[in-house]
Amino acid sequence: MTLDRRFADMLHHRSARLGQGDPIVPPVISATTFHLAGLEGARHTYGRAAMPTWEEVEEQLTILEGASVVGFPSGMAAITAALFAVLKAGDMLILPKDGYYTTRLLADRFLAPLGIDVKLIATREVDNADFSGAAAVFIETPSNPGLDCCDIALAARKSHAVGAKLIVDNTTMTALLQRPLDLGADLVVAADTKAPAGHSDVLYGHVSGREAALMARVAEWRKLSGAVPGAFEAWLLHRGLETLEVRLARMCASARILADRLSGRARVKRLRYPGLPTDPSYAVAQRQMTDFGFLMSFELEDEEKAEEFLTRCRYLSQATSFGGTHSAAERRARWGDAVAPGFIRLSVGIEPLEPLWAAIADALTL
Repeated sequence: MTLDRRFADMLHHRSARLGQGDPIVPPVISATTFHLAGLEGARHTYGRAAMPTWEEVEEQLTILEGASVVGFPSGMAAITAALFAVLKAGDMLILPKDGYYTTRLLADRFLAPLGIDVKLIATREVDNADFSGAAAVFIETPSNPGLDCCDIALAARKSHAVGAKLIVDNTTMTALLQRPLDLGADLVVAADTKAPAGHSDVLYGHVSGREAALMARVAEWRKLSGAVPGAFEAWLLHRGLETLEVRLARMCASARILADRLSGRARVKRLRYPGLPTDPSYAVAQRQMTDFGFLMSFELEDEEKAEEFLTRCRYLSQATSFGGTHSAAERRARWGDAVAPGFIRLSVGIEPLEPLWAAIADALTL
């Protein structure tokens, strides 16, 4: 199915079941209890098991992913569910040492004490790494915040050759820009808090996969752990998903131009954007992405200059998330990432390009 057809189907996913006078937009149904004269034939029983508004957004995401989807109250809740669905005491887990730091904290503080052997590998080393002994391999490509990429299809073949499951964090790309399941991944996790919701006003996440037994484990984890999303949060994500394609088109187009312009600025060092032909990840990004995303990173001279730049740029929100309508940037070293003091991650929003560039260029002329 083409991307255009997939997105059109997602927009009209309710159409076939609408009756005369039904709302086009799904209602927010936050009921925790349902009428149960008997259990037979009851679609909903209790709010921790399922809610109608969750199901609406899961149907949208199922169309986009081309796979079963289970929703969660955050991206980290989705990551946790995926890991607990595939791991047991004594297993080895391979994680990116340069990916989202909270995933490593989860592994260090909770998985390792439960008997999981955690091995860290840099994203740029994944293509040549030995996966022997692993029960699960978790990759994030492009990595956050460094934006290194690895070959998903190769990682899937190597994982399956040693009997491991491959989990891909696709938060930075979404299913519109990169499709890990099509490349052989067993599970995809994503923080829909970012570009899918898109308005910086809701926490949400999901796990997707095509193996029924594995997705049943994920769903069981949600039910038994109680890591369930709220109905209003699901409704907000449903709303955001309906404009995802047009937002991403503008964000990616602007990011390509901004990255090219920044590459010519003397003060900007070690610029990373997978869409630049000079980027180390360009070749693999071309193979597995439909566009190159809206994130880039670069370094300024030091912490002071980076902070001055962030303060001076009127069209950059200083925020720790990304993928929203507002362009946002932050100095990632403040969170403990292994990056230079002047390292900046920049998320391009939907502002008109030229005013955004003028503000960035002005802030760089310190």
